Amino acid sequence: MTTAEAFWKLEAKPKTIIALAGNPNSGKTTLFNAITGARQHVGNYPGITVERKEGTINLKNTHVKLIDLPGTYSLSAYSQEELVARNFLIDEKPDIVVDIVDATMLERHLYLAIQFFELGIPVVLALNMMDDAKKQGLRINRKKLSELLNCPVVETVARNGQGKKELIDVAIKQAQLKNKIWAPLDISYGTDIDLALDEMEEIIQAEDFMTVRYPARWIALKYLENDQEIITLGGQFTDISKRLTEIVEQTKEHCLKTLNIPPEAIIADYRYGLINSILKQNIIIQEKPQQERIQMTTRLDRFLVNRYFGPVLMIAILYGMFQITFSVGAIPMGWLENLFAWISQTATLLIPAGYLQSLVVSGIIDGVGGVLGFVPLIAIMFLMISFLEDSGYMARVAYMLDRILRIFGLHGYSAMPFIISGGIAGGCAVPGVMATRTLRSPKEKLATLLTAPFMPCGAKLPVFMLLVAAFFSEHQPLMMFSITLFAWIMALLVAKFVRSTVIRGKSTPFIMELPPYRLPTLRGIFIHTWERTWQYIKKAGTVILAVSILLWAAMTFPLLPQQQVSQFEMERNVALNTLSDSLERQETLTAINNREGQASLQHSLAGQVGTALEPVSKWAGFDWRTNIALVGGFAAKEVIVSTFGTAYSLGDIDPEAADTLSSRIASDSSWNKFTALAMIVFVLLYAPCVVTVVAMAKESSWRWAFFATIFNTMLGFGMAVSIYQIGTRLFA
Repeated sequence: MTTAEAFWKLEAKPKTIIALAGNPNSGKTTLFNAITGARQHVGNYPGITVERKEGTINLKNTHVKLIDLPGTYSLSAYSQEELVARNFLIDEKPDIVVDIVDATMLERHLYLAIQFFELGIPVVLALNMMDDAKKQGLRINRKKLSELLNCPVVETVARNGQGKKELIDVAIKQAQLKNKIWAPLDISYGTDIDLALDEMEEIIQAEDFMTVRYPARWIALKYLENDQEIITLGGQFTDISKRLTEIVEQTKEHCLKTLNIPPEAIIADYRYGLINSILKQNIIIQEKPQQERIQMTTRLDRFLVNRYFGPVLMIAILYGMFQITFSVGAIPMGWLENLFAWISQTATLLIPAGYLQSLVVSGIIDGVGGVLGFVPLIAIMFLMISFLEDSGYMARVAYMLDRILRIFGLHGYSAMPFIISGGIAGGCAVPGVMATRTLRSPKEKLATLLTAPFMPCGAKLPVFMLLVAAFFSEHQPLMMFSITLFAWIMALLVAKFVRSTVIRGKSTPFIMELPPYRLPTLRGIFIHTWERTWQYIKKAGTVILAVSILLWAAMTFPLLPQQQVSQFEMERNVALNTLSDSLERQETLTAINNREGQASLQHSLAGQVGTALEPVSKWAGFDWRTNIALVGGFAAKEVIVSTFGTAYSLGDIDPEAADTLSSRIASDSSWNKFTALAMIVFVLLYAPCVVTVVAMAKESSWRWAFFATIFNTMLGFGMAVSIYQIGTRLFA
């Protein structure tokens, strides 16, 4: 292996920046969590909505910044994750890249490492999952592998943190040794490709064609691989790009005539050939006979992914999750409800009656508290989802669902966006929409993107739990399971509809790497659970708080006309002067106060909007107060619960007569089981929240984002009307 001369020198930085890269399921994020612990934060890569994790550690007076790159199989821009990872490496220029590879699948995972070498990035190779490799009787000669790859090699076990300190020490040392020099690796790809590369490289260097950002030979290589990102960027220089494209076409025509293989396939073959030539030099030693190794993953898959038993077990696991959530979460949820009730009562006593008291008690405590009350249930759900993800079972769910999804014009990879969005309840539509970028077919991606928001995300769960507790308390797990199942059915039916009408096209084959089963670590599960739960809490304390305050103001102002206020005051005086029985007097006063609260709420700006919508919404059983909550739900679905909390605190149901929001709604005569069912279906299907709409626009276009907003709302309302009208006419 020979390297070309260094082509650029990076600028000095006050800290060591280490990028963690690797294939999906290589243990990259697990290792990142093991190294950084709580010293991390989540953001987005500039210009594109892909999750970015950063962590910092201090080691031997060196401030280290770790970047967890999106999992990628290559540096070719086939997907947005690959493009983001590549652009970060090129534009941000980290001091060193730690490439995490699965030691049990070395040949496959070294393909990415070879591409790092081609780009010239300083690399440290982390042989992860060495515990699995040893169980399989594999021993890896890492010293020889390091010599052949010309980079340090460190053994790690990410799940328990083994080798992490040595890895960071070696990475820092290697970063200092390389002195910020990037040296691309020259690989021979055969006579035909090499001749074209040499000719193109000469043109690129002579014309200084994008060489400020990329190595000259690497640019030529990307043209031969038909990398659309590089070709598009090069298209700005018409004459040079045209000359390069002509060479590519000539080379492609020659390769197809002589070998019946396009250049990009030849390049991939030579990369794997290089990997094989390295591994054949006694790098992997099989210490146990092949026949003695019992693959636990294979044995489990025969049972868990069985054509007939696998789906049944999958449904049983889903139902069991809801059963556990409500059984275990009921007690801590009760504690939180009592806590917020005490806080509300204390605030009422401490703050003088007036607008400030109303804002704090009705707007903030009853509004935000209604959302935060579901934290125990959400956390338990996230805990179980994290276990399934870390164990490797979630990938099997996608594999099993492929057979069903293809019937409806989708793809096996559509399963992950659905699951992330809440297909196993508790996800979020925003990362679910972003996950559609793993789909290579634009039409399958678009169909998945439009239907993923149907899933019961973590924002919708509090609404469902509220209504289920109010009207179906004896069958809570069954109802939540049924809602999830209904969401899948609707997503598939709508996907079939759009794939048969506005998004026609053939389905693409499904190829997926199934990770081995592993027993998740408690640390990893708790970190993932905390990250998701904290996002939910943070949203309640920021977005939901802000919207709750705005809605409180909209539900308070303008004030009731003085004439009506005087009328209610007169009624109270009459009750005080004419009723001698204290109990009767108190009940009458409470009724008058509730009627005044309802009149004030209905006269407010929000009440007027809700009332204006009532002639239409009444067909689904929604009154003006429900309309207020649903309009607020366009911003974020949790707002529906917080709005109900505020509305029933300000409105006509006596807060002291029912100690929970669910019981207040259940005691409202305008509600019944069919109203609740209609509401559940509408919330499940209607327009995604604002953040999701923006994500959909970024992943497709604003035209499709607006289409989803309008179409989903019309579909949801149509279903809600059908449920309410049929239910009340046939069963009421």
